[in-house]
Amino acid sequence: REGIEIYSDLAVPYIDAVLGEEYSVKTIDGEVKIKIPSGSQPETVLRMKGHGAPKLGDVKNRGNHYVTLKVKIPENLSKRERELFEELKSLQTQRV
Repeated sequence: REGIEIYSDLAVPYIDAVLGEEYSVKTIDGEVKIKIPSGSQPETVLRMKGHGAPKLGDVKNRGNHYVTLKVKIPENLSKRERELFEELKSLQTQRV
């Protein structure tokens, strides 16, 4: 936390960063849904406007809650997952 701004990390599987997904994030007001846009990169920072701490003496004025995406890359793949990634890789090289 910095003043009225709140910062947190959110671990997301790589597939959700690629395709996009909705997650619940704990805020000072409870759980709030946040949309992870498709194509999100590691360390992307998403802003949840107005979900930070209230300003001292002015509870109507609130900060923001910033969420940094921590994209999880698998360390071990099944044989089938590896085959699918190889297929995706060949599709990518054909597009370039």
